[in-house]
Amino acid sequence: MKKLLIFLTISLASLSYAQQTPKVIKTSFSKEALSQKLEDEEGKSLTVQDILNQHKGKVLIIDFWAGWCQDCLKAFPKAKELENNNPDIDFVFFSLERSKEGFDRSLDRFDMKEKENYWFASGWKNGFNNYIDLNWIPRYMVIDQKSNIAKYYAISPEDPEIQSTINSLLK
Repeated sequence: MKKLLIFLTISLASLSYAQQTPKVIKTSFSKEALSQKLEDEEGKSLTVQDILNQHKGKVLIIDFWAGWCQDCLKAFPKAKELENNNPDIDFVFFSLERSKEGFDRSLDRFDMKEKENYWFASGWKNGFNNYIDLNWIPRYMVIDQKSNIAKYYAISPEDPEIQSTINSLLK
């Protein structure tokens, strides 16, 4: 009985940390979120605004991932398929690795060097991730040509709303 009680307690506790759809679906970023700094592979610091500016005029997919995340690794084949099926769409990858060394290792280990990668040196809890209600990875966002949020919340690259959002933005 004691083991069952412990199991149920752990199970219920884990549910509170599971990926949950945010209560508010946002369509733009706050100034604080846009000023959040990330680092590129060379260690150069950029803000989210800098990254969005580099893709202004294009549809952009932001893919949140980490090499330690089993769900992210399982999603890789379908994420690559989404990317291959949308050659006119820009993709950036925001890593939630716990260290710069982990970031570098994951880029090598998972053949991500040819992609546009950034790392939250500040950790998971930061102005950007808090603003977008990031509570689990993988997570995908579609950003429109004016840097507004077109698809706020997707947990799988197979989410049909990602492709339908892309299609509607390219019309």
